[in-house]
Amino acid sequence: MASDGTQGLAAEELERLIFFEAAKEQAKLEVKKNPKDVQALVRWGGALLELAHLKQGHESIVCIEEAVEKIEQALKIDPRKHEALWCLGNAYTSQGFLHASVEKAQDYFDRACECFRKACKEDPSNEVYKKALEMNSKAPQLHAQIQKQLQQQQEAAVQEQAKIQSANTDYLYDIAGWVILVGLGVGLVVMSNLQKPSN
Repeated sequence: MASDGTQGLAAEELERLIFFEAAKEQAKLEVKKNPKDVQALVRWGGALLELAHLKQGHESIVCIEEAVEKIEQALKIDPRKHEALWCLGNAYTSQGFLHASVEKAQDYFDRACECFRKACKEDPSNEVYKKALEMNSKAPQLHAQIQKQLQQQQEAAVQEQAKIQSANTDYLYDIAGWVILVGLGVGLVVMSNLQKPSN
């Protein structure tokens, strides 16, 4: 079985994974040729962000962290690159949702908001940036809902485990009860045989 995070992907998701892996590798080659290629750095970061959504667990987290690193590199070269600001805002938003802590999540949502504001300032007519800024304001509420659902699922799992343990305990007590009952029965038979007068 594959251990690269591709198991369980639908055909369409697998195609996207292959596409963004290729895009990442192409951008990596371009940056190798020219480390100051802002557009290639942004494409590299964007491809990593897309890959993060197609991967799971630790692999997803690593993709997001690498995306942030590449996009920040691009912004050091060109701090006004609105595509980079927008991508970085998306990366920060993703990082916010990874944290259970409300404070840490809010810190990332605030960083994302700042990126989206700057992107809107650089390209005021861009509807995608405006929508990102609007959606960002709803991120804390969505984060709270997700955390509440996760907590409810964990509580349900704990209750289910307690029921299983209780059922196992009940089963053990039932068995123990039968063993004691059989033991008493055998004991009574043995005692009655001992008490019979020998002929």
